[in-house]
Amino acid sequence: MPLAKRYVLRLFISLKYVTANVVDRQIGRVVATASSVEKPLRDGLECGRTCNAKAAAAVGEVLAMRLKVDGLAREPIHANAAKEVEKKGFKNRTKVWAILNALRDHGVNLHLDDDGDHRPHV
Repeated sequence: MPLAKRYVLRLFISLKYVTANVVDRQIGRVVATASSVEKPLRDGLECGRTCNAKAAAAVGEVLAMRLKVDGLAREPIHANAAKEVEKKGFKNRTKVWAILNALRDHGVNLHLDDDGDHRPHV
């Protein structure tokens, strides 16, 4: 039985770090990941005690590059923006959208499921 949404984006946001994973639901494994915990990213960002939208956008950009290298950038990657914002809290919506927009801007075939917010996201 084929899965309709094989690749799914999952976000993990704390006060200090941002992590984005693409999960292959068919095999149940993370196929690409990027995080502000990684030393090259962490050193390039000035997060201090908190991680901001600029750090989240950098994580999205790195994830997009890794998806391209792995040949997955053209595969449909599903994300539920409303669910991610609800799960992470309203205060983190700028970080969620920064990651999603960075992925889109760098050529990832991102499909937003149930995008209830129809305003343009910059």
